[in-house]
Amino acid sequence: MENLRIERRRDSLGVVFDAETGILTMTGSSYPENPVEFFAPLYAWLKTFIATVNRPLIVNITISYLNTSSSKCLLDFLEILDKHYEAGGSVTVNWHYEEGDEDMLETGEELCEDLLLPYQLILLPK
Repeated sequence: MENLRIERRRDSLGVVFDAETGILTMTGSSYPENPVEFFAPLYAWLKTFIATVNRPLIVNITISYLNTSSSKCLLDFLEILDKHYEAGGSVTVNWHYEEGDEDMLETGEELCEDLLLPYQLILLPK
């Protein structure tokens, strides 16, 4: 399976999904004009990975800003991971946030609180 790499832009996340290691990384801000279009290849890659590769997943998310539409798309992404976890897959979500960024801390808590998959809220060092 091929890796997925999307270069970070001012309004969209940088994405590196590594099929060999099972490490999925998303960084930056997310307020693209069409978040559904942006997230579609992420959903597709994740669903293919889950269906074809039997490897634990580690998801590292470091977001500095997330608009409402992107938040919904990210929740949909996390729900795919949650279903995989409920079916016996190994998944860990690491939500990284900067000191003093209460908005991103709360966003991480809110997005993950109703899911069964394990997650950690990780304070980034200065």
